[in-house]
Amino acid sequence: MTTQEELKYQEAQKRVKRIKSFYTHLIVFILVNTYIVIKKTQNIDPGENVWHAFKVPFFWGIGLVFHGIKAFDSIPFIGKDWEERKIKEMMDKKK
Repeated sequence: MTTQEELKYQEAQKRVKRIKSFYTHLIVFILVNTYIVIKKTQNIDPGENVWHAFKVPFFWGIGLVFHGIKAFDSIPFIGKDWEERKIKEMMDKKK
């Protein structure tokens, strides 16, 4: 049987993995999008719309923000506590 300390350790380990995953995502985002923006803006004609150079970083950035929010439990309705409360609420309704 698992002790309370072991459960806390496992939860902390999971959280560290989520944060590490976010930082990996952030590094890939920076590297890939720096390359994309440089390549797409190198041969731009004057007066040409540069939006196409920033579309990928913009939309990927939105996904990155949500990944960060989830990794750092910044919004209560996305985190583990919310999930546990919701499960308990649904189980109570079944009774």
